[in-house]
Amino acid sequence: MITIVGSINLDLIARVERLPGPGETVPGDDFSTAPGGKGANQALAARRAGAPVRMVGAVGSDAFAGEAVALLKEAGVDLSAVKERDTATGTAVILVGGDGENMIAVIPGANGQVLPQDVEQAAFRPGEFVLLQHEVPLETVKAALEAARAAGAVSLLNTAPFHAEAAGFLALADYVIANETEFDLYAEALALEGEDREARMRAFAKDTGRTIVVTLGKDGVVAATPEDFLRVPTLSIAPVDTVGAGDTFCGYLAAGLADGLALKDALRRAAVAGALACLEPGAQPAIPIRADVDAAAAQ
Repeated sequence: MITIVGSINLDLIARVERLPGPGETVPGDDFSTAPGGKGANQALAARRAGAPVRMVGAVGSDAFAGEAVALLKEAGVDLSAVKERDTATGTAVILVGGDGENMIAVIPGANGQVLPQDVEQAAFRPGEFVLLQHEVPLETVKAALEAARAAGAVSLLNTAPFHAEAAGFLALADYVIANETEFDLYAEALALEGEDREARMRAFAKDTGRTIVVTLGKDGVVAATPEDFLRVPTLSIAPVDTVGAGDTFCGYLAAGLADGLALKDALRRAAVAGALACLEPGAQPAIPIRADVDAAAAQ
């Protein structure tokens, strides 16, 4: 079982020829809505990877709530721990440029009311995998990490979006997952020693006894454990939309580890899944199913 404690959004997506600069208006050529939120994205990714998944989170009492969880419900994610709050459902306003890059503004809404009590009610179990991100209150994230450790569950913390104050509890997670920008910021906040990123990753793993995973986009992924350093390539693709690629990676990584895969094999499958997610527009609609990931990985 994989339990995701995290955000649930409805994404409002506009496609533009290029991303605007400060104060600039650019014309768009398409608009759509899609379920999103880092927590929900990762839950769907883990489910499409074949894992049993439950979601701990919150939606608002508005018209967006049903659409925000529609794909999770369709996929068979357990939503019994998703609460309704008397506020708006979380939203993300996304601009996607012609080169596939994006700009995102996130309005937390009900995600800001995912509370430590919700974690307590989730009652983690030994051997369960718990996946978290930073789009719900940090006190809730920390409480979930502490509860996972007390229960004998395995925790994975995706450090997005960056919050300097989270640096103090990263070591509570068994696996820390960051992109290269986030890791560099946390390395500075933690005053990690080393001449380059690899050295600082090794320092984090050695000092904490945890595993740090850093995604590098088209350059794949690297990971440092207390004993080893791994480099894993990804697919060479022409991205259409990078929204949700990192969340797809996280969900597939959790599912791979829960399946009992060795870390390097789990990283490879997750990297391939993240690349495939860049080939379709939107976050959740673009998350690939396990059969397509396995086929691509075998090529």
